[in-house]
Amino acid sequence: MPRTSLEDVLNGVQTNVADYLRNLPAGPNVYPGVPPEYTNWRDEQYAWQHTCVLFNQSYHMAELLVEGGDALKLLSYLGVNSFARFPVDSAKQFVPCTPDGYVIGDVILFRLAENTFNLVGRIPALNWVRFHAETGGYDVTTALDERSAARTDPFNRRSYRYQIQGPNAAKVIEKATGRPAPELKFFHMTTMTIAGRTVRALRHGMAGQPGYELFGPWAEREEVHQALVEAGEEFGMRLVGGRAYSSNTLESGWIPSPLPAVYTGDALKSYRQWLPADGYEANASIGGSFVSERIEDYYLTPWDLGYGAFVKFDHDFIGREALQAMAGRPHRKKVTLALHNDDFLKAVGSQLERGAPAKWFEFPSAVYSMHPYDLVKAHGEPAGISTWIGYSWNERKMLTLAMVDAEHAEPGAQVTLVWGEAGGGTSKLTVEDHGQFEIGATVSPVPYAEVARKVYADGGWRAATP
Repeated sequence: MPRTSLEDVLNGVQTNVADYLRNLPAGPNVYPGVPPEYTNWRDEQYAWQHTCVLFNQSYHMAELLVEGGDALKLLSYLGVNSFARFPVDSAKQFVPCTPDGYVIGDVILFRLAENTFNLVGRIPALNWVRFHAETGGYDVTTALDERSAARTDPFNRRSYRYQIQGPNAAKVIEKATGRPAPELKFFHMTTMTIAGRTVRALRHGMAGQPGYELFGPWAEREEVHQALVEAGEEFGMRLVGGRAYSSNTLESGWIPSPLPAVYTGDALKSYRQWLPADGYEANASIGGSFVSERIEDYYLTPWDLGYGAFVKFDHDFIGREALQAMAGRPHRKKVTLALHNDDFLKAVGSQLERGAPAKWFEFPSAVYSMHPYDLVKAHGEPAGISTWIGYSWNERKMLTLAMVDAEHAEPGAQVTLVWGEAGGGTSKLTVEDHGQFEIGATVSPVPYAEVARKVYADGGWRAATP
């Protein structure tokens, strides 16, 4: 019998689910539709802190339109966030959890009209919403617009999506619109006119700098893009390619890769039966030095990801009881780890020596699976997990985003990152034969970039830290 659902796939696993996901062939998410580099990734990174960049996000994220009289009711029931104040023309980071309180994913939720919402990001959270919309008896309709890599017509999206980020972002907007840049609160929206087209604009930021996310009908993408490029010329704006794009999170502090916590539990069996055998969840490779036979050890809580402040018990939602029980317990804290230069250079230098070298570091993003999980140790004992790693040209440092036990989370604390997989590595196609290396690291604030901590702070996970 052919496997038709995720549940069928898991029932056929011969070892354990964690080992199965660790040995899946899939590498990291790709960023289609844009070249790897427009100029070079160093200058592209530099521009988001010092001049301005244009991100083209039109291809790599999925979108889900949710409409109907019960749309708000549905989303409120699925999100840990409060919906007490969520006016039209605003957005929020939407975080759904399982009944056991573990994160399924996170996306940006836009309220476009009274009963019209759009969710943008990785597919796991969108699948969760679609499932409940279809099975929960809600007066809603949904329309999925899959990312380019998962569709037969990759360049036929519903909307274009651009971001203008950096110190000169407002100047570019003023030049493109012929009007002063709108003064918006963070995650609030307005409309503007660019190249004669009406464009919706969200006050947003990705690279630790303030800016705007712009979106509109797909058919208008090229003329709007060209107008932005021309407006940005005198302000040093650079286009950002696929290589640099995924590294911006190292400076701004957002962890993009929580494993959807859906692989176990009777309460989620019907959901696994609904998910396809060839979907994201069935191909969600895990990589790194953290190894456990229990897939539950890879599940993350909102506090792990820095979303603890989002959890509001002012409404009924899936996972509420479990999160209430977790709320008063100790939590791991999200931090940036700045790798020690000497140790890092030894690992890189092993590529020039005989014997088992360190796992290869790609630049600027060294992520080699869909869901990185590297072990962090303190005094030789497990102390946390690193989830994203790469190089910042702006900071001249190898950085990782990690979650560590509270007693090791103070800035300046010394820990160790275990880089590479045990036993020469798993069978992922992105993994060559290698040895493990321990690399010292200094616990640092998140976001790491000073401007992100002190300027681009909104009271959530980006809030200023010492």
